[in-house]
Amino acid sequence: MASSRQERLIGDAAKNQAAMNPTNTVFDVKRLIGRRFDEPCVKKDMSHWPFKVVDKDDAPVIEVEYQGATKQFTAQEISSMVLVKMKEIAEAKLGKEVKKAVVTVPAYFNDSQRLATKDAGAIAGLDVLRIINEPTAAAIAYGLDRKSEAEKKVLIFDLGGRSLIKTYENWQFGNYGLLVVNGLPDRRRPIAPFDCSGGTFDVSLLTIAGGVFSVKATAGDTHLGGEDFDNTLVQHFTQEFKRKHKQGENAHNRGRR
Repeated sequence: MASSRQERLIGDAAKNQAAMNPTNTVFDVKRLIGRRFDEPCVKKDMSHWPFKVVDKDDAPVIEVEYQGATKQFTAQEISSMVLVKMKEIAEAKLGKEVKKAVVTVPAYFNDSQRLATKDAGAIAGLDVLRIINEPTAAAIAYGLDRKSEAEKKVLIFDLGGRSLIKTYENWQFGNYGLLVVNGLPDRRRPIAPFDCSGGTFDVSLLTIAGGVFSVKATAGDTHLGGEDFDNTLVQHFTQEFKRKHKQGENAHNRGRR
């Protein structure tokens, strides 16, 4: 989300102007939603963001300039703006009003983060029927048009790597590369989709049989993904620049994006 003197931008429009308007371009709200301001991970993330995050009743609140005035938004409110945009896109595609939704979250979101995500849906005017894990949603999407009574074991790696896409054996499904391990019986063939976008790392093991999806195990890390790769690189090259040129204590806000 980005704000300016004239308008509020969501999605690609916001991303395209981020370099010129870094302090008013908000991203990574998944890392704030459902969190407390004093949590160590919030403090660490704040050091990488060009926009301002302030404490309001122990909740992290994002502060931006909008139409000439300083405005504060919670992570739930920012997320709701994105959901409203997605709702509009869906309605334009379907040709009818969208009132209900199933919202996905990283597998290792805690109860507070899941509840806050549901609140964001309510703010967006959606009846959130269910909150499900992102890797589980990927497995469901994969299995929707593959009706088979034979059991399949599905191992899903959801690794946030921004533009990093790796595909094996030319299998493709949406943004997922499908790794098919040969030499195993069809009834027990493991399939691993890699979702390379975002800022988290999730792993889920499921079985699919007769249209029934059973989650056997889930693990993950909400701070291992594309943003973390980027931040590590920025930190490295900032240190290199300081070492070579003996200047530049902090990265400029525009440089962080």
